[in-house]
Amino acid sequence: MRLAERLDGATIAFDLDGTLVDTAPDLIGSLNVVLGERRLPALPTEAARALVGRGARALIERGFASAGEPLDEAETPSLVARFIEVYRSRIASESRPYPGMEAALGDLAAAGAILAVCTNKPTGLSNLLLETLGLRARFRAVVGADSAPKPKPDASHLLMAIRDAGGDAARALMVGDSKTDADAARAAGAPCILFPFGYTDVPVETLGVELVVQTWAELPAAVRQLLTPRLAPA
Repeated sequence: MRLAERLDGATIAFDLDGTLVDTAPDLIGSLNVVLGERRLPALPTEAARALVGRGARALIERGFASAGEPLDEAETPSLVARFIEVYRSRIASESRPYPGMEAALGDLAAAGAILAVCTNKPTGLSNLLLETLGLRARFRAVVGADSAPKPKPDASHLLMAIRDAGGDAARALMVGDSKTDADAARAAGAPCILFPFGYTDVPVETLGVELVVQTWAELPAAVRQLLTPRLAPA
């Protein structure tokens, strides 16, 4: 590997749902179990993808609203707990890494980059998902919203993931799929790369990040484009 391709000293923090892994089928499947227990109609997976990406509570609230039964706030905690119970039991029944993801991570790690996960999914569920898919060993740190001082888009979440991985925020980058990831990176002073195929309410091209890439195969070159200047000796 040429010296210009090396990424020694770089830290790359990845979002999980909608970035590393397409988790929507299991998230929506779990939501449909909870809806079914209330005798509400199931939501079609493709139509419900737009509901994913803001955590379990938001998914429950948005899912019930879509099914025609907005929730009383007092009901939500018990439904969230039931949803997590169901989801844990089927954490990777249908969830799969995005095409090209493992090859791209291998390229980045071989070049010397430190890899971390910065996700608003709970840390325990994040580790369980990654372990079930055989991916946990690829990441130096996994920091979920429950382990951070404040969740993304707060800068402290991303900075903690970088620090826990043993990295330097001045030589770090965020890879994600949503405004939450873009805002966290901006708040932390880090560049951001977004994918357009994840879980977002708005087109990622409108979020003002440094780069949008269409596939995982494009990611290693994009990372080098943004981080190489940060890795150059002062």
